[in-house]
Amino acid sequence: AAHLLQHNRARYQGRRSSLKPLLATSSTPPPRDGPWLGPGYAPKGVDAVGPCSPLDARLPVDKTGKRWCKHTKQIATVGPSCSTEDMIDKLFVAGVDVFRLNFSHGSHEEKRKVVELIRRVEQKYRHTIGILADLQGPKLRIWCFAEDYVFVHQGQKFRLDLEVDALGDVTRVALPHPEILQTLRKDDLILLDDGKVRLIVTETDLRGEWVDTQVQVGGKLSDRKGVNTPSIIIPISPLTIKDRSDLAAALDMGVDWVALSFVQKPSDMVELRQLVGERAFVMAKIEKPSAVERLDDIIALSDGVMVARGDLGVELMHEDVPILQRSIIDKCRRRGCPVVVATQMLESMITSPIPTRAEVNDVATALYLGADAIMLSAESAAGEYPIESVEMQCKIINRVEGSENFFPRMQSRASSESVLVSGHNPHILNMQEPEQQHLAYDSITSAAMLLADRLQAKAMIVFTTTGGTAVRASRIRPSIPVIAMVQEKWLGRRLSLYWGIYPAYVDIDTGATDAPASNDFDALMARACSIAWDQGFAHAPEDLFVVTAGLPFGVKGAANVIRIVPAAGPESWLLPSTQVMQKGHVS
Repeated sequence: AAHLLQHNRARYQGRRSSLKPLLATSSTPPPRDGPWLGPGYAPKGVDAVGPCSPLDARLPVDKTGKRWCKHTKQIATVGPSCSTEDMIDKLFVAGVDVFRLNFSHGSHEEKRKVVELIRRVEQKYRHTIGILADLQGPKLRIWCFAEDYVFVHQGQKFRLDLEVDALGDVTRVALPHPEILQTLRKDDLILLDDGKVRLIVTETDLRGEWVDTQVQVGGKLSDRKGVNTPSIIIPISPLTIKDRSDLAAALDMGVDWVALSFVQKPSDMVELRQLVGERAFVMAKIEKPSAVERLDDIIALSDGVMVARGDLGVELMHEDVPILQRSIIDKCRRRGCPVVVATQMLESMITSPIPTRAEVNDVATALYLGADAIMLSAESAAGEYPIESVEMQCKIINRVEGSENFFPRMQSRASSESVLVSGHNPHILNMQEPEQQHLAYDSITSAAMLLADRLQAKAMIVFTTTGGTAVRASRIRPSIPVIAMVQEKWLGRRLSLYWGIYPAYVDIDTGATDAPASNDFDALMARACSIAWDQGFAHAPEDLFVVTAGLPFGVKGAANVIRIVPAAGPESWLLPSTQVMQKGHVS
């Protein structure tokens, strides 16, 4: 950095006299309405010697708090408790990065209205918000009983058949899914009502019209209770007719991620991706034992993975779920695939304003394991305290990420997992570059992180065309946020789920309307500094950013530039008397 300063002083010696002082020698920072970027970098209508951008003065919230620079992302489900614009606004300010639309409930028109409200909040705060569409998947249920309910007892026989015209009783009930009855074999396990009733198959019909079972765990049964079959792979499409209709509607709404429920095998994700194309990223929900067995292949075919612990805990032993959660997160980390931990994270806050200590520890455990995001389901969708639930998750994130050993542990794990040289998921960001290009990405990113740590920079600014450089920066778990400068809003919204990435929009080809020509790299860096300041990543003009980019701009796969830039912009390096200059002298 010292050599760079010396070079800049010599290079621009003849231009100094034409520059007005950008920063006073006093340590007093400029007002929070923007950094000083010097002549030629001010937006139209703003004095070039004054603050570069008055944008921050128009923001309805102060973005200098921890909520705006946390690394682990938060997903909240929208439902009856939070479907108004005011509630979505409050949930976003409280910490939500991605909103989940549960297509198991509600109409397409209701979902479309929610999307419009989210986009309004996004525009209001000039902050990227992702939207996740969660498809219901095949819901398998028993049929109806003649009475309101029946009790089945341990050891008794109980038949499942296809006779939907005959209402059930204590000895039998219809199961209107012939594909299940045809696949079941002796000793297979059947779970009813979220595992509360357990049946063991004792005999099957050769024509697949019925199976006889013995009740292993008895209990109460009523109409249309759910069915789980953990010991078999059911030969059905992962997408029902309803799912296909919901998917078409979700893509038309412009959602950013699509999650598929009850994934059984890799081909399920292939089928989903064929329908989605490049209109959204796809996420596999891991909630069946067969998916766990083929996990590596499923991850390779997905842009993201969700540890759906609810149904996973039904089909597997409860004590196996924590081990599987860790294993899934580890495998996703090694492949650079973002992973979400979901279900019952703060379950008690559906009816209570505070969580249990065990729930707080559960959230913290997911963070220490390296999850990219944590999710709220009923807590935000139907609970009595949706805002408090989001705020509590955010508090836990800030406390854990602020602990002394959190980032060293994350970076040590990233190094031990050989993340920097591991193969890249070819479906993430639709990138299939050769390994040599991966090495360039990783070398630039690794060097930038080391510089950022040494200089105590406030953020890494990454210019990216496809998102690949930003994603690879996220994989090595830097201790500072990664500001991804993207040209497309859809890409920024998809990146909003990744650990530590904060997308921002910049027009690299033509330059933004209030920025200079983009052919000037210094001008683009100045624009990036202005955006980073506006988003609250810098608190003083002498704060530093580490910038990575590829020249020429717009060339996919180019990653060949690292620059150290103060928040006041690249021209401020010219003033040796300022604190910006002094801070740059790092051995």
